[in-house]
Amino acid sequence: MRINAAAALLADGVSVADAARELSGEFGCSQRQARRYLERAGAGGPVAVPAPTAVFTVKLPVALVARVRAQAAASGRSISSMVTQAVEEFLSRGRGEGPRR
Repeated sequence: MRINAAAALLADGVSVADAARELSGEFGCSQRQARRYLERAGAGGPVAVPAPTAVFTVKLPVALVARVRAQAAASGRSISSMVTQAVEEFLSRGRGEGPRR
């Protein structure tokens, strides 16, 4: 968010010194930190801001949990990122056949 604010100021043609003062006041950080945000914004422009997350507890079969943990470890990914991807892919398919029992 702060890097994107810095990128917007730079895109509007605000000088680095003025932008640093504005960011410092807006976000309550030092001007030195504000300049770091400006440097990052100048190097790569705006960045994606991750969506907020929430804890979501589900009960799964023990064997499935073990498989998920093993796959996460083998792939170097977090369990959360794997489950997020799996649920997003499942939901993107639409309603499909309905529940299987």
